[in-house]
Amino acid sequence: MPLGEPWRVGKRPYGRSALSIAAACLKGFYLRQSSLGINGELGKKLDKSRLPSRVDRRRSFLGHVKSSLPTNPLAPKGPHRRHPKMLPDGARKRLLETVNAARDRLVVTWLADGGLRIGELCGLHLVDLHLRENAACGECRAPHLHVCHRPGNPNRADAKSKYPWRVEHGIVNGGLIKRVSPAMVHTYFEYITTEYPRGVGHGMLLVQLHGARCRAAVGAGWGPADARPGREARWSGAGETPCLPALVYFRGSRRGRRQPVDRPGCRRLGLGGDGG
Repeated sequence: MPLGEPWRVGKRPYGRSALSIAAACLKGFYLRQSSLGINGELGKKLDKSRLPSRVDRRRSFLGHVKSSLPTNPLAPKGPHRRHPKMLPDGARKRLLETVNAARDRLVVTWLADGGLRIGELCGLHLVDLHLRENAACGECRAPHLHVCHRPGNPNRADAKSKYPWRVEHGIVNGGLIKRVSPAMVHTYFEYITTEYPRGVGHGMLLVQLHGARCRAAVGAGWGPADARPGREARWSGAGETPCLPALVYFRGSRRGRRQPVDRPGCRRLGLGGDGG
């Protein structure tokens, strides 16, 4: 900084995008100064070009006729992630090695293979899943699912896409159709046959594993702390709500996240047999 002062003390450093924009501004400023006869040597060092890559030719107008592109020596170096929200390489494998529940494996696999949004995954119903070839809907030969916008879901999760859909003879048609990989089918049946709660009435795919059991156990005075393997039950007084340290919460109407029970500003949604 001018006068020897440190730059951005106590603040988070700029990211790659912000540094690239700042470098472009600096280059433009010094090239303008060089054209006016000020510090021409620096202007020559900054006025460089490079050969266009295949990606550059596809992204630019008339890129097939371009022979050079300007480059900026001031821009940050190193590998560039094409999308800042994409997981780094190997993240899915590490996640699957870490999770210890069938539902978590289903979530990781379906988000990675299906390209689903969080609201689309949490808003799926079992009738939306056509996991065999040549399903009765006749809209896709391969195993697939229908993403349907339902604003009245018990967990308040709904898909952003609002493609028209309907139910004919108990079969879902329309909506946003996405193919299902064999890994998604495998994790689905693993979850349904091991951890999916029995007796639920809302028919949603992702529910609290312990919602129905805890409501049935309130009168007995106990409830499981978590229905995952390796977790022990926690006792509470008769007639009181069982203590559940790892529930699914929803702040607002869309975004779901795991948070402690005693965190203020969050509302617990029990997805038990009554669909409440």
